[in-house]
Amino acid sequence: MTDVVAVEQGTGAGHEPPVLAAENLTMRFGGLTALSDVSLSVPPGQIVGLIGPNGAGKSTCLGVLSGSAYPDSGRVYFDSVDVTREPAHKRARRGIGRTFQQVELFAELTVRQHLIISWRRRFDHRRVWKDLFDGRGWRKPPSAETERVDYLLDRLGLIAFAEASVTTLPLGSSRLVEIARSLAASPRVVLLDEPFSGLDAEESAALASALDDMVASEGVALLLVDHDVNTVLARCHHVVVLDAGRLLAAGTPAEIRDNSTVRQAYLGDDIAGAGAQIDDK
Repeated sequence: MTDVVAVEQGTGAGHEPPVLAAENLTMRFGGLTALSDVSLSVPPGQIVGLIGPNGAGKSTCLGVLSGSAYPDSGRVYFDSVDVTREPAHKRARRGIGRTFQQVELFAELTVRQHLIISWRRRFDHRRVWKDLFDGRGWRKPPSAETERVDYLLDRLGLIAFAEASVTTLPLGSSRLVEIARSLAASPRVVLLDEPFSGLDAEESAALASALDDMVASEGVALLLVDHDVNTVLARCHHVVVLDAGRLLAAGTPAEIRDNSTVRQAYLGDDIAGAGAQIDDK
């Protein structure tokens, strides 16, 4: 039986319990400690940034939170339920979505089919396999599925590619497909690993606007990893900084920007010049 616990809200943003939380995570690969006693939490309807230099443990942290890896010690909670040993597909059905640094799509499927599969895996998972493997093709979808898929295709500028194979798409559009696929399942929280990488200015603006809409209208929580520190500081309500697998600092964007330890270890003095443009949420 899964343990249910009360997880302390660690972000300082309101009093709602976090939708996703990590408690004292440690993860080792042989003699390398990728995560060491890391705790963080992501409240509903909030954007939490996760930053740090290369090798800090950011992607490992996302893997442990999503269920693609299990920690050596520590706990992962979703809606205060201990899911530490639950596999990724079960966490996805609970409402945890994820994207990856390297785009991972099915070459034989169209853009629309990627979103359909995502929706059905969450809300009608038996039908996914029947439609794909029983030889009868894709049957008429329910209205809720069609509305969700069409909304995301339009919102992320993918309507023109809806029936195209993903193999024909440029990198930026492929990344948007992966993100749209994650959002199609109406997740409670999405783990975004470098979502703006490979996007041009127009695509980046469309994605940022869509993510803001999801947070505001649906209460989706986001854990955002990105190397563009100014983007993270400008968009996030709370920021967590890792360094060599350890928690270096956590706080509001203003607190992180002004933290001398973080600036010395990672941000550098040039980040102060962006202070006037940063809107702390």
